[in-house]
Amino acid sequence: MSSYSDSPPPPSSIAPTPDTTVSPSIPTTTATTTTTTTTLLAEENPSTTLVQQQVVPTLTWPDNSELDLGWIENLISTFDWSSKNIPPSEFPSVLPVHVFDSLILTASKILHKEPNCLRIDPDDSSTVVVVGDVHGQLHDLIFLLNNAGFPSHNRFYVFNGDYVDRGAWGLETFLLLLAWKVFMPHRVFLLRGNHESKYCTSVYGFEKEVLTKYGDKGKHVYRKCLGCFEGLPLATIIAGCVYTAHGGLFRSIPSTPSKRSKGKKKNRRLCFNSEPKSLSLGSLDELSRARRSVLDPPWEGLNLIPGDVLWSDPSMTLGLSPNKERGIGLLWGPDCTEDFLKKFNLKLIIRSHEGPDAREKRSGFGGMDVGYTIDHVVESGKLITVFSAPDYPQFQATEERYKNKGAYIVLEPPHFDNPNFYSFEAITPRPQVNPYYDYVDVIDSDEELDLVSMVCESSQPKVSKVSF
Repeated sequence: MSSYSDSPPPPSSIAPTPDTTVSPSIPTTTATTTTTTTTLLAEENPSTTLVQQQVVPTLTWPDNSELDLGWIENLISTFDWSSKNIPPSEFPSVLPVHVFDSLILTASKILHKEPNCLRIDPDDSSTVVVVGDVHGQLHDLIFLLNNAGFPSHNRFYVFNGDYVDRGAWGLETFLLLLAWKVFMPHRVFLLRGNHESKYCTSVYGFEKEVLTKYGDKGKHVYRKCLGCFEGLPLATIIAGCVYTAHGGLFRSIPSTPSKRSKGKKKNRRLCFNSEPKSLSLGSLDELSRARRSVLDPPWEGLNLIPGDVLWSDPSMTLGLSPNKERGIGLLWGPDCTEDFLKKFNLKLIIRSHEGPDAREKRSGFGGMDVGYTIDHVVESGKLITVFSAPDYPQFQATEERYKNKGAYIVLEPPHFDNPNFYSFEAITPRPQVNPYYDYVDVIDSDEELDLVSMVCESSQPKVSKVSF
């Protein structure tokens, strides 16, 4: 496992001051080992052609298998360059399959060893950056990292999932974050989102993106990504007072001894009631015991907690109820937020999962215009939704784009329970690219899931800070 760097972040990654305009600074690429040839018509003589050679930066895996900041910076600039200069089918010339294999294997080993709920305990000299959905919007993620400051000894990062789908650079986005995880495993924490699943990636573009970029090796690369998805943890507890997860809260799964439990202890077994007469909130202990290594978290049966954590939404109606709109997970009211915070001595719940398209259908909730909303304010604390993909989704079928801002949250010492919100606009213009899914006719992810298929599949953005 690679060790983290004790050195301060580079000047380009210093966090912004409030109400400033920040331009992302992207390092230049140094590795240049592959050339491609492009034939162009000469403007002054249409009958003449020019042969233009461009040097393609090719990434290599370190001989000692240890990543450093220079390698990460080179990865960022190479991915940024390739998104603008070569067709997707030539991506293996930038990231050869054997380099992909080394990165995802190393990252997967780290992730699979982590618990379902990570305990993050920053000291009084550290800050924690919490990031919501990024959905394959690579250039916005690069800006966010430069704007908030690169991960470092005193800057933790928690990503709430949904790295892929809808955006055209889900693979690059996911691999960049895996690289940071390998480089700084105790400072960068990657949680699972509902889109890190076989079902969602087969519908919303990531599978086709991978197959397009890697051709005959695409199925191999996609399978490796799915395996890595299974290892992503579900939640974090930050400084003992902040709970983060992609969707949010989860149910308790009652267990009672069966009739065969009489007699010797070794013959006892537990029977789980997956459909209790009344739903109740689950505990952190139950969360720690859930089985997260599934391609698609189930919506029925004994292992419901992962699906709840990834798919659930807050409600203004009191109590817990099935999330009928999504077909999986729960809806929980402000009373449940209060109960969860109070029971586990927490001050904040920070979740993601809902962008501007989802929020425009949810009466009683604020929109996602500035990248975050405060959904419940209760006696013990607050429930916050943060969404980090600006101008989302990348491909929109509506006449007018949402043009939402993205946001991230910075938690500061000494208590880490008073969030600072940073909103930012999308990088423009985005490189021209074709979508990897039918964004006009595809079902909305906020509508009821196709559960049968799920079974069968088994510019210079302005940045503003607000303190609350």
